[in-house]
Amino acid sequence: MKENSAGVRDFQKCMYKVKTHSGAKKRFKVTGTGKILRAHANKSHILNKKTRKRKRNLRSIVVVDKTNMMQLESLMPYKF
Repeated sequence: MKENSAGVRDFQKCMYKVKTHSGAKKRFKVTGTGKILRAHANKSHILNKKTRKRKRNLRSIVVVDKTNMMQLESLMPYKF
């Protein structure tokens, strides 16, 4: 925010920087085509009761649903 000669703050000349959400940038990755990738949940603990097939399928990375895209774009404004 800049001040002019009269000491009044001028909001027109400078814009605030939008910060990227630090948790989102660690958890999501953007592809070259603009899709957002995410990892599955429920694979860190209590693995004894989960089947081998279920744990194997939780390893894969999937594309984020389109209903969550707008929220993630606001959390990571400079990734797109």
